[in-house]
Amino acid sequence: MKMIIITIMDESPKNGPERGASLGVALVTGAAGGIGVAICRVLAAHGMRVAALDRDESALHQAARQLRAEQREVTPYVADVSSPRDVEHVVDEIERGGGPISVAVSAAGILRPGPALDLSDEDWQASIHTNLSGAFFLFRSVGKRMQARRQGNLVAIGSNAATVARTNLAAYAASKAGLLALTRCFGLELAHAGIRCNVVSPGSTNTEMQRAYWTEAQGEREILAGNPQAYRLGIPLQRLAAPEDVAAAVEFLVSDRARHITLHDLRVDGGATLDA
Repeated sequence: MKMIIITIMDESPKNGPERGASLGVALVTGAAGGIGVAICRVLAAHGMRVAALDRDESALHQAARQLRAEQREVTPYVADVSSPRDVEHVVDEIERGGGPISVAVSAAGILRPGPALDLSDEDWQASIHTNLSGAFFLFRSVGKRMQARRQGNLVAIGSNAATVARTNLAAYAASKAGLLALTRCFGLELAHAGIRCNVVSPGSTNTEMQRAYWTEAQGEREILAGNPQAYRLGIPLQRLAAPEDVAAAVEFLVSDRARHITLHDLRVDGGATLDA
């Protein structure tokens, strides 16, 4: 599982980063992946000290070097979000070394496609453990600390597959549907403490994970045009999302510009699900 941690010093009563603000610590999982790296980049560009967490040590350190070369302040942490012990340990380490976490972004995720009747136990369990349990462990650990401080933002990277049935994506869609419900439940229970919890749900995004499951006959062109045989619409805007599109949505939701938004599912899919 991939995890990113971002540190932001925040001396103001605001919920999240704002241009010119002094920021606290932000933790983001999935830091070595395309969307995770983009989230790290945009948050660091807004003054955050980023602690990036991922289980892929080599890819994580490569991403951290790339961001540092861009003058972004990033510290990598290797951990597996599917392990509650790993998550609790790294959260403790970050808060001891960098201060209180004010933003946590769960971007760790895996995709194990295949017909529902043929899914292996391992593929099902890995999808649920990484995509859903990993977010639960992260939000539970960080949420307790945020509640005591009465300040913070939790964001989950979901999917438009959480609300629209997809062929060959049963494990992924189920894990993302659970993630949507989980985040909203955290948001409801933590609202009294002023903590906001939201979901950013991309559609098809131009990342390595997306491209790895394309075939010559089922690549970008089919995604844009749609596939009636798979009961799938195309993308009205006729473009794939870029990781930066998703990161921009995260940056908005954790900023003070979104201070009255919580329990929200922000779709970033070019209209692919007609907002269903």
